[in-house]
Amino acid sequence: MGAGHDHSSAVANAAHRHAGRLWAAFALLAVLMVVEAVAAFTTGSLALLSDAGHMFTDVLGIGMALAAITATRRAGTDPQRTFGLYRLEVLAALANAVLLGAVAVYVLIEAVRRFGEPPEVLAGPMLVVAVLGLLANIVAFALLRAGAKESINLRGAYLEVLGDLLGSLGVIAAALVIAVTDWWWADPLVAVGIGLFILPRTWRLGRAAVRILVQAAPEHLQVTAVHDRLAAVPGVAEVHDLHVWTLTSGMEVASAHLTTDPGVDPAGVLAAARTALHEDFSIDHATLQVEPGASAGVCGKTEW
Repeated sequence: MGAGHDHSSAVANAAHRHAGRLWAAFALLAVLMVVEAVAAFTTGSLALLSDAGHMFTDVLGIGMALAAITATRRAGTDPQRTFGLYRLEVLAALANAVLLGAVAVYVLIEAVRRFGEPPEVLAGPMLVVAVLGLLANIVAFALLRAGAKESINLRGAYLEVLGDLLGSLGVIAAALVIAVTDWWWADPLVAVGIGLFILPRTWRLGRAAVRILVQAAPEHLQVTAVHDRLAAVPGVAEVHDLHVWTLTSGMEVASAHLTTDPGVDPAGVLAAARTALHEDFSIDHATLQVEPGASAGVCGKTEW
């Protein structure tokens, strides 16, 4: 006997609600990315180039988020995709992490090379473009902030914009130092700071995405606690074949077999178990097989 309460539409709607803001952030950052890239080569600024590269990953990340939202919406019409395409969101987040890490490593290598003989940098144009980049990131940050709480993919884009915002502040500081003191080392120094700031955030995002893809239990849930709570449901004699995983952001999923005491009403056990999962662990998508004690031996246990 099974039961499942699918709240996947709520998760999908959470992403769809923010699609308009994503498009606005995408367009704004794409324009500024081109401006920063051109200015970086014109001024010779590695810090500005690193900020442009970071902004490129912002644009790419938001673009993948939009693609995932579109694919998820369309997947509902395909009966073969019983879970939709929610994992595309997680794959996009993982791709973001990989790309962002690659940019950070490149910036660090180039910055170390420049420390030996830092080239001259045009501080004036560098400052103007960095200020424009800061303003663009502030707007994008505000647009993405709400959605970052509901979606790992949106959170990836949001974190990238946050890092880019701080990076723009660093570029502004480097431009001011160079303009006032002609200390050219400020440019590669800020570039190193941006790279070191990016790497740990990239690691955390990639780790979160990989945990979902390998179907590990959510970090905030203890599987033993879930097991013990189900075992404490009145009428449940044994809990086995318990699995807890994350389908996509905000959608924890569980499945379990519940062996009941003789003469217990299976429907009552099922309802109580679902209520326990919802109230104690916020698991709303659960498939539970209730096995009366007399037929428990029919169930074959897996080695998962």
